[in-house]
Amino acid sequence: AHSTTRALFAAYDGPLYQVMRQSDGKKLTIGVVRPNGADAGGYADAAAQDRFCANTVCWIATIYDQARKGNDLTQAPRGAFSGPAMGGFNNLPIADMAPVSVMGHKVYGVFITPGMGLRQNDAKGTAVDDQAEGQYWVIDGHHYNSGCCFDYGNAEIDSKDDGNGTMETTYFGDATPWYHGNPPGPWVMTDQENNLVGCVNPDGADKLCKSLPNVTWRFVTAMAKGEPHHWTSMGGDAQKGPLQVMFDGPRVNNTYDPMRKQGAILLGNGGDNSVGSQGTFYEGAMTAAGTFPTDATDQNVQANVVAAHYGVAPVRVAPASATATPPGLQTFAPGTAQDVTVTFTNTAGTSATGVRLGLSLPAAWTAAANGAATFASVAPGVSVSASFRVTSGAAAFNGDLVGRAAWNADGHAQSATATEK
Repeated sequence: AHSTTRALFAAYDGPLYQVMRQSDGKKLTIGVVRPNGADAGGYADAAAQDRFCANTVCWIATIYDQARKGNDLTQAPRGAFSGPAMGGFNNLPIADMAPVSVMGHKVYGVFITPGMGLRQNDAKGTAVDDQAEGQYWVIDGHHYNSGCCFDYGNAEIDSKDDGNGTMETTYFGDATPWYHGNPPGPWVMTDQENNLVGCVNPDGADKLCKSLPNVTWRFVTAMAKGEPHHWTSMGGDAQKGPLQVMFDGPRVNNTYDPMRKQGAILLGNGGDNSVGSQGTFYEGAMTAAGTFPTDATDQNVQANVVAAHYGVAPVRVAPASATATPPGLQTFAPGTAQDVTVTFTNTAGTSATGVRLGLSLPAAWTAAANGAATFASVAPGVSVSASFRVTSGAAAFNGDLVGRAAWNADGHAQSATATEK
């Protein structure tokens, strides 16, 4: 069980993930915020990451196995495909590229770009050969591509293509060389090696699965589960409603029946270490070997995900012209000025009052508000923005622009920040 956003077990109070910073190579383990009065806790301590990674870049070095089986995910090694890092390893994900909220609190997902990936090739207790298994993950439905292959789940232990049926993972993206739905995508499918599978009886030689729906949700829950002679994929809006069945039926053909799964665990790329994919991961889990989850269990997992209240991050800082998420880097020449926007979104269920937006800057930088930066009241789900004219210092400095919001809700003073490098 893996997540950088929250504890996936009610009693779990161990580490979620570890970050490593560029400036000195030191590492910090990020844990769970514990209950404190009205705050139920259980979400990742993003504030600790922000303090540790201020004015430098951090990478996610490890995602810990919350099932306490030791199946931690670390930097993926070279396989049939070589990654861009030293020794053919994959790059590690940058730690702060995917800010979102869980239970109204800022947390970070795992933002994967081509060349990044995490893996555990010596996993314990996972399904092998034709043993039953199930897996789910929660992902960003707006971050994907057609590269191979944005996966999470059961893969080869040697990071190579060992033939049809040697892996069984969830997949998300809009790749069309294998089975796929009607364009434009993306689609929830499974990766069973040498085949992204969305159905068994496609329409024509182009492997079109006519009934496979396009996904539009911002947050997606996707599931894949298999047992002898049978597999199922499901998907749904991670913010509301039940899961829907994407496919339920027999294996593709006799090269996938029986399956020859090997039991490694991967995140972010293909079973053979193909590294052309992108996407954002928030949480996921796999069942122990031999366990085929019931449909009722799948729906209970979905209900738990919905209850976590995934949402956009409460604060976002970005160039004034930027509309895409996540925010990118912003470049200033020394002594120049640009407009920067700080946006606050009320992710709670009650109104936020006395909202105040601002920016913290590197030394010798200045900022002036272009207009209003305070708001009397912001309703739940509503966003407000303030624009600032930022002038950089005379010397080059790779520091942080920190957007800040402070407000009152339910009688308590609250605040949040967002960082742009």
